[in-house]
This record gives sequence, C-alpha cells and structure tokens, in this order.
Amino acid sequence: MTTLPAPAATRTDQPDRRLPALGGFSLGALRIELRRVLRNRRTLAFTLIMPGVFFLIFGLPQGDKTLDNGRPVMAYVMISLAVYAAMVATTSAGGAVATERALGWSRQLRLTPLRPVAYIATKVATAMTLGLIAIVVEFLVGAAAGVRIPAHVWLLSGLAAWVSSLVFAAFGLFIGYLVPAENVMQFIGPVLGVLATFGGLFLPVELLSEVLQRVAKFTPVYGMGELSRAPLTGDGVSVVGVANMVFWALLFGIGATRLFRRDTARV
Repeated sequence: MTTLPAPAATRTDQPDRRLPALGGFSLGALRIELRRVLRNRRTLAFTLIMPGVFFLIFGLPQGDKTLDNGRPVMAYVMISLAVYAAMVATTSAGGAVATERALGWSRQLRLTPLRPVAYIATKVATAMTLGLIAIVVEFLVGAAAGVRIPAHVWLLSGLAAWVSSLVFAAFGLFIGYLVPAENVMQFIGPVLGVLATFGGLFLPVELLSEVLQRVAKFTPVYGMGELSRAPLTGDGVSVVGVANMVFWALLFGIGATRLFRRDTARV
C-alpha cells in the first residue's frame, strides 16, 4: 500500500507584506523630522532670528509713518519680513534632502514600501511647520515693537503668508534634488535674497523701475507678498498674483517629485 506524503503545514509566520497606510506617511516620522530640523542651530538663526533683526533695523524707523488707509508702515514691513522668514524656513527644511541624497538615504528608501508621495509629503509638512513658527516669531517681534493692527489682519495676513510659503517648500525640495549637498545652501541664500528684493519684500515694487516692476510679477515671491499684505492695505488680490503662486507651486512640486523618482531609481 502506497502512503501519500502529508500535506505541508501552512506557514503562519510569514511577515506581513502589505503596503503601509497612506503610503508610509506617519506622524511619528514627522515628529522625528521636526526634531532634527529644530536641532540645527544655523537653520534656526537664519529663519527665526535674522528676519526679526531685519524688522528692528528697517521697521522701527517707520514707526511714525502710515499707509494711505491710515495703518502703520511698520505693519507693512513686518508682514513682508514674515513672508521672507517663511520663505527661508520652508526652503531650508526642504533643501535638507540634499544631505540625505549625499548619504545615500533617499536611494535606500527605494528598498522600503515608502511611496515617493509620502516621503515628499513628510518633507513638505516639516517645512510648513517650520514656516509657521517663523511667521509667529516675526509677528511676536512686531507686536513687542509696537505694531498695532486689527485682530483679523494679524490672522488673515499670517494665514496667507503661511499658505503661500508652500511655493518655497516645493522650491526647497526641487533644489535639494537638483544641486549637490555641499552647494545647496550657498545657492539658496543668494537666490532667496534676490527674489525677495525684486519680488517686493525688501522694498515696495512701486519703487523699482518700470522694467523691473514687470519682471517682479513673474517672480515666485510677487504673489506671496501681494496676498499676505492685502488684509493690511485693503487692496484686492489680483488674478495675476494668485496665478503666479499656483504656477510656481505646481512647477516646483512636479519637478521635485520627478527628481526624487529619478534619484531613487538608481539603486
């Protein structure tokens, strides 16, 4: 009589290979990212301290001046520098991916279930959190220096500056995947300074020449400044300003995602 072999036991100790929820995005990873960024003293100095110092230098001398609607010029300077602070903060946090590229970390992530969109989302959330902190610090400096404006202007201008800084969170990621790690901050610093100058943050666009005023409307900063100062000045937000922000946010966001996929594909 032939005896058939017993069926193999069903393995129940196999690891779970299911993809993580949300492509791997988690609050735990976000907390780690924030902790790492906030430990960088150089980043904190440039994002939280310098814009406040700029306000004390350029804003305080405007203490006795008012806009056409009677609101203080100091508030105009404060909001502009809050936008600049958010720009620097979000770009610096996004640009940190250049270091991870140099260490091979982004390529290593290709071996994990982490989705590119989840990785980018974690970086953007980190950048936006740091941008919000920068705006709050700038507003606190302004309030301590004597800026007095209606509560809704504080809220709406701060919210506009924060939301619009998404453009530079995407810009930071884009540059982080485009420029070598040893050059990324040397590249970002001067670029942000030039954009802030010609975008109307360091001085009103109206003071520029006619040619530069036209150029300013095409910079990524123009729409941010216009939207953020609108609650203070009472001027409406133009379609050009909104279109400007949407265009640059999409351009940098799509570019960063494609560069990330190209970078992690080389495993």
